[in-house]
Amino acid sequence: MYLYNVKQVLVNKFFVPIILLRWHKEYILKIIMNIKKLVAGVLVTAIVIVLITTYACNKIIVNSSKNKLFTDTKIIPFNKVGLLLGTSKFTGNNRINPFYSYRIKAAAELIKSNRIKYLVISGDNGTKKYNEPDAMREDLIKEGIDSNILYLDYAGFRTFDSVLRLKEIFGQDSVTIISQKFHNERAIYIASREGINAIGFNANDVGGSQGFKTLLREKLARVKVFLDFLFDKKPKYLGSKIIIPS
Repeated sequence: MYLYNVKQVLVNKFFVPIILLRWHKEYILKIIMNIKKLVAGVLVTAIVIVLITTYACNKIIVNSSKNKLFTDTKIIPFNKVGLLLGTSKFTGNNRINPFYSYRIKAAAELIKSNRIKYLVISGDNGTKKYNEPDAMREDLIKEGIDSNILYLDYAGFRTFDSVLRLKEIFGQDSVTIISQKFHNERAIYIASREGINAIGFNANDVGGSQGFKTLLREKLARVKVFLDFLFDKKPKYLGSKIIIPS
């Protein structure tokens, strides 16, 4: 009887806890594995949703600009007003930004070919030291463009703002947008949503790593356009109306 009690005590004191510990360990490992599978599943689902959303937004924007993009001044339709979308004149290493140079060249070419009568230059003037519209105006004058036909929009902080302000501030419902092809596509889509009849004159594209990085950012920018409309986003600033002569 005494030996039986000793055995029972040993079993209860040592073996049962060991068995329970082993069971708990296996149970915890199983929970951890299930959590890992759940997290992996959520991540995969999220990635798939992001990819599908990005593809769909891109497709809609590309389709919206079909037959509205031009590279030849001989065949592009006339519009009274052009919209030159701003960008920085210099890159991070203080070199001339080729996106900027190509846009200036395209805008000058369009004006000299009499395919637009006036030009709105819309860009970022967020600080006293950073002024895209003034820089573009100066370089267009150097290209022989009459300053009297140039109108400056200092609150074009984003493409979205530039297009909406063209209608709200400058009173235009028809325009030729001047930028690179990928940029024109997005701007034309925004214009179509705002009831603006827009076409695009494509400046030369930029290759290399700079062009590749810009195109990657463009994919995200296209998704953001739909979020802007979904949440009824407005331009950062509006202000007094500016009259462009007929």
